[in-house]
Amino acid sequence: MTASRLRLAVQVVPNASKSEVAGAAEGALRIRLQAQPIEGRANEELVRLLARLLGLPKSAIAVVQGQASRCKLVEIRCPEGMDEDSVRRSLLGDAA
Repeated sequence: MTASRLRLAVQVVPNASKSEVAGAAEGALRIRLQAQPIEGRANEELVRLLARLLGLPKSAIAVVQGQASRCKLVEIRCPEGMDEDSVRRSLLGDAA
């Protein structure tokens, strides 16, 4: 089984009322996170949310850039058959 790596630009909004994908803007996914941006909690919540929505283990998702910023680059280790289009559809629904 061959895994490919996909990188997605993400803009996070911490301290939201709930964690959810809020759409896409300027080439980045906009994601609201319930966690506070303290001691990496928002990054952990981002990984947890993406893993749950994509049906992947948390170990398949990593924040590779922007750990202390609202603008992040996330790397997803995709299993065979999962590509950028299917990831965006899973995260954005019909709006992708």
